[in-house]
Amino acid sequence: MERPKLYQIGFCVSSADGAREMDTEYRHTQFGTLTVGLLLGMIAFLVILSLKTGWDPFIAGMVLVFVVFVLLFGALTTEIRAGVLEIWFGIGLIRKRFALREIEDAAPVKNHWFYGWGIRLTPHGWLYNVSGLGAVEIVLSSGKHYRIGTDCPEELAQAIQQSRRSGPSA
Repeated sequence: MERPKLYQIGFCVSSADGAREMDTEYRHTQFGTLTVGLLLGMIAFLVILSLKTGWDPFIAGMVLVFVVFVLLFGALTTEIRAGVLEIWFGIGLIRKRFALREIEDAAPVKNHWFYGWGIRLTPHGWLYNVSGLGAVEIVLSSGKHYRIGTDCPEELAQAIQQSRRSGPSA
């Protein structure tokens, strides 16, 4: 009997039935609501300032920088497929892949608020995060530790453990 597949976008519980990619065992996208909101607020402020004071190359450059940050870091998607745990920010230019066979352990954790968001080196290894304090800490066979930010840490840890035990889906 084939095991049920998990497929998530924005929610902590759903299944892969009818999903785009049938070999996807788990997929969840966490949106950086506060980060995106602050960046969009800055963009709106700069556009209004530019409309009142006239076009300024510095302001236009800042708007462009903030738009790029929204595209690059507005969300964090976590996916388990074909024996690989892959995470990517925003539109997917910044990615990290982990072979499931190299993952020794995966456990839900809570980050300190001062670890921040983005890609950071913490006392617990590298952190990839867009919002909130929840994460899953994975330990690789090499001894390296990574933390993957998510608003569904229990579900992600369970999906990693389940995929590790059963191997790549057929």
